[in-house]
Amino acid sequence: MLLVEGNQSSVTLFILLGFSEYPNLQVPLFLVFLTIYTVTLVGNLGIIVAIRINPKLHTPMYFFLSHLSFLDICYSSVFTPKLLEILVVEDRTISFKGCMVQYFFGCTFVITEMFMLAVMAYDRFVAVCNPLLYTVTMSHKLCKFLVAGTYTYGGTCSLTITYSLLELSFCGSNIISHFGCEYSAILSLSCSDPYFSQMICLIISIFSEACSLLIIFSSYIVIVVTIIQMPSTGGLRKAFSTCASHLTAITIFHGIILLLYCVPNSKNSWLLVKVGTVFYTVVVPMLNPLIYSLRNKDVKETVRSVINSQLLSHSI
Repeated sequence: MLLVEGNQSSVTLFILLGFSEYPNLQVPLFLVFLTIYTVTLVGNLGIIVAIRINPKLHTPMYFFLSHLSFLDICYSSVFTPKLLEILVVEDRTISFKGCMVQYFFGCTFVITEMFMLAVMAYDRFVAVCNPLLYTVTMSHKLCKFLVAGTYTYGGTCSLTITYSLLELSFCGSNIISHFGCEYSAILSLSCSDPYFSQMICLIISIFSEACSLLIIFSSYIVIVVTIIQMPSTGGLRKAFSTCASHLTAITIFHGIILLLYCVPNSKNSWLLVKVGTVFYTVVVPMLNPLIYSLRNKDVKETVRSVINSQLLSHSI
C-alpha cells in the first residue's frame, strides 16, 4: 500500500513472499517449523526451569546458559510466528512500523547472543585456567554486569541500524522476497541512497563479529594450552567436556552468520539467504538446548528428576 504525501508517496505496508514460490510445500513447511518452534520453546524453557530449581546449577556458567536460552526464545519468537502465519494465510502483509520493530528486536537478540557466547567463552577460560579462584573471579556482580553489557550493546547497535533504515525513503515496490524483515531485503526496496545505512551496518557487523570472535579465540587458545599442560587425563577429559558443548554452539551460530556474509547480494541468492536465515532464527534456537542438555550430566539429572516427580504426583 502507498500513502501519497504531496509529490512523494511512501510505503505503509510490506508484502512478505516467504516461500510462496513453492505452493505445494506450504503445509509441510508449516508443520516442520511449528514442530521446531515447539521444541525450541519447551527445550529452552526446560533449561531455564532446571537451572532455577537445582542449587547445583546456581553457578556463573549456568547463569549465562539461562540467558542464552532466554535469547534463543526471544529471537526465535521474533520471526517464527510471522513465518508460520504467512505459510497458512493469504494475507502476507506487515506494516512498515511492524517491519521495523521486527527488525529491531531480531537484530538486538542476534547481536546480544553473539556476545553472550563470547562471555561464556571467557567464563570457560576462567574455569579451566584458574579453577581455584573461579567463584571469586566470576562474582555474581561481574556476571550481572557482563550480561547487562551484552544486552545494552545489542540494543544500542540495533537501534543505530534501525534508525539508519528509518532515514531511507520507501516509495517503490513493497514486496519483500523474504519471510521476515531482514536487512538486505528491506534495503533492496529503498528508493533513496542507502550508502549511510550500509556503512553503519557494515561497521557494526564487522566490529561485533571481530570482537566476539577475538574474545572466543583468545579464550580457547589459552584453554587449549592449559589443557595440553594438564598432567592427568581425567582433568583433561573434564576440562574438554565443559567446553565441547559451548564450542559446538559457537561453531553453528557463527558459521551460519559468516556464510550469510559471504552470500552475494543478487536475486539468485535470495533462496540461500532465506534458508540461512531459517537456520539461525528457527533451527539454531532449537539446537542449543539439545546440545547443552545432551552433553551435560547435571542438566539431564535435573530434567529427569522433574519428570519423575511429575509422574509420581500424577500416579498418586
